[in-house]
Amino acid sequence: MRILIVEDSAVLRDSLALGLREAGYAVDVAADGKRGLLHAQTTDYDVIILDWMLPEMDGLTALGRMRTKKVGAAVLMLTARDSIDDRVQGLAGGADDYLVKPFAFRELLARVQALGRRRLGTRAGVLRFGPLEVDPGAQSAGVNGKRIELPRREYALLEYLALRAGKPVSRAELEEHIYDDRSQVLSNAIDSAVYALRSALDAAGCKGLIQTRRKVGYVLRDPGSDGHSASSGNGPDQ
Repeated sequence: MRILIVEDSAVLRDSLALGLREAGYAVDVAADGKRGLLHAQTTDYDVIILDWMLPEMDGLTALGRMRTKKVGAAVLMLTARDSIDDRVQGLAGGADDYLVKPFAFRELLARVQALGRRRLGTRAGVLRFGPLEVDPGAQSAGVNGKRIELPRREYALLEYLALRAGKPVSRAELEEHIYDDRSQVLSNAIDSAVYALRSALDAAGCKGLIQTRRKVGYVLRDPGSDGHSASSGNGPDQ
């Protein structure tokens, strides 16, 4: 998933970005409401972590403009304002969840994961596709109960495909959701990552789940489907 943090405290902003990147997420940051709004309007984020009290434009105003502009990202509002009226105002203003400062990072991480699953229409728990298991909560994958060690980027790719299982996902969508602004993305980066991921799954005894849809992208196939019109070759499209 790709996450935007809009927070004016550099210490908190950097701490959250570091923690979320270590958890395997692509993360962008903004230090004020206007920049946060611009990021939200130009990138398809899965989750936006939005502080209420921001310079240039407060978080509630930015959130209202995001919703007016049909920004579809799930929004977690951060604030030190903890009254019932404040919570109601934030949620009524378009926030999907509300977290009061100070907070434990593991709670924020759990809420981000839940919001990401909700946006993609996926329930909590381990995702299973035949012998393959993907556990977004633990950020891990396994085949027949045996853990597969995957580099962070390849796990992020697998998780996103798993959350969108059965639906073709374009290269552009994959690139937007697993890389952040700090990444230098080569033109064949997605194809190369898919090739490496397929190789890892093949070596673990799990073949053919990630299939190529010509001129569309990739799909993680449900083993219960017939898989027609898909190609499961290991190489990038020609």
